[in-house]
Amino acid sequence: MENRLLNQFNNVITSQWLSKQIEEVYYPLLPRELFELAYHTCNSVAMRNIYIKQSSSEDEGGSIAVFYSNSKKFAAIEALDKSLKITKYFSEGTTGDKVTLEIQPLLKRRKELFAKKDTELKTQILKSILVERKLDECANLVMLKGINRKIYFAIGDARESAAVVPIFMEAEGASLVQLALNKWMEIAQRLEPEHLFPDNLVPGILKNLTQIKRWLLELISSNLDK
Repeated sequence: MENRLLNQFNNVITSQWLSKQIEEVYYPLLPRELFELAYHTCNSVAMRNIYIKQSSSEDEGGSIAVFYSNSKKFAAIEALDKSLKITKYFSEGTTGDKVTLEIQPLLKRRKELFAKKDTELKTQILKSILVERKLDECANLVMLKGINRKIYFAIGDARESAAVVPIFMEAEGASLVQLALNKWMEIAQRLEPEHLFPDNLVPGILKNLTQIKRWLLELISSNLDK
């Protein structure tokens, strides 16, 4: 299960492509909180998460996420010691202006809004972004032609993570999302655990995961931006 995009990012993109970057101080949030907000703010239906590493501590840096977009650009989110850095990588003839013109002001506004929310809503928003990340992990496993066992557990993680978040479960359409996740868990469970996920099932699961992701992104943003 070779992650060619990640290999390309590490070996070529970071050293040879053009880039633009922004930095945002953590205060008044914890590093983990701002990282999660940045993950959601950089993410979209057109983005694919190809790598994530979470810091072992909520109040320390060390978390990293790497995205690849269907416009053939890469973005990296890095939680440094004192601030969070977002870098957009792009090829000749294109620009990385979105990171300064759209991502930076939106992240600043969301940081301010999030800081003012009550503790329970903060927790639910962060747990919803966890579901977002779990869905991204599952989609990436499918696209990397992962084994059935890993895909089964990735779907299960997303479903179980969502089940404990009231703003997710009480939202219109949540029951359809859970039904879709249950369906794919049942399909994956019937497959040979160590075999590769069948090619003929890939379009169907990716279509459903994309639909769920679009719905979830809108749900999270609606709670973040008010």
